[in-house]
Amino acid sequence: MSDAAPGGLADGVLFRPVRNGNAFEDTVARLLQTIRLGIVAPGGALPPERELAARFSVSRDTVRDAIKSLSDAGFLVARRGRYGGTFVSETLPTAAVPDAPPPTAAQIDDILGLRDILEVGAARAAAARELGATDRDLLWTRLAEVAVASVDDYRRLDSRLHLTIAELVGTPSLVSLVADNRTYVNQFLDGIPLLARNIQHSNEQHEAIVVAILTGSPERAADAMSEHLAGSAALLRAFLG
Repeated sequence: MSDAAPGGLADGVLFRPVRNGNAFEDTVARLLQTIRLGIVAPGGALPPERELAARFSVSRDTVRDAIKSLSDAGFLVARRGRYGGTFVSETLPTAAVPDAPPPTAAQIDDILGLRDILEVGAARAAAARELGATDRDLLWTRLAEVAVASVDDYRRLDSRLHLTIAELVGTPSLVSLVADNRTYVNQFLDGIPLLARNIQHSNEQHEAIVVAILTGSPERAADAMSEHLAGSAALLRAFLG
């Protein structure tokens, strides 16, 4: 899950086979999800078309058409030459949809309720595992990245930290569910401002979650994650509810 090239469990889950009935649409959606959730960072390279086709279990023509569509929309750029390939645009299009209806209170409750179940459970389960040096270093790295993130990059790196916590549980299906849920959460978050005090508070809560996981404290990790999600939920309901 580095900026240079995607890797890790989240990458393996998000680059999984798509459904046969809507191969093109699902390929576009899966690629867009990896971009929006920061699995491939701005400026980062996608795997080659041949590898994507194998991962998605679709034809190379389908992958090529999906890449062209996202390139036309401004999400991807092609570079030629020895170090060429398909790269995520350095500046991504805005996520806001003009005149889109605001989410209903029921929709917000549904997405945030599922988030509580998935992410509090993920924090508890990650803290209950005996993590190796590589996993521990990865978690510290993701925490440090969010702590120094610019406003423009904050939500992408925040998403990646939360996905990394899900990765550490070692259950691929969980990562997939968290990624799908986070995609919806980010759509809501894009509709509210990023508040400086909230970023500071979130970073403090992130540290508490990570420390609890690394010290093997499942209930403390779950409580810290629950408190963190409650803060985000309160802002979302205040601005969108």
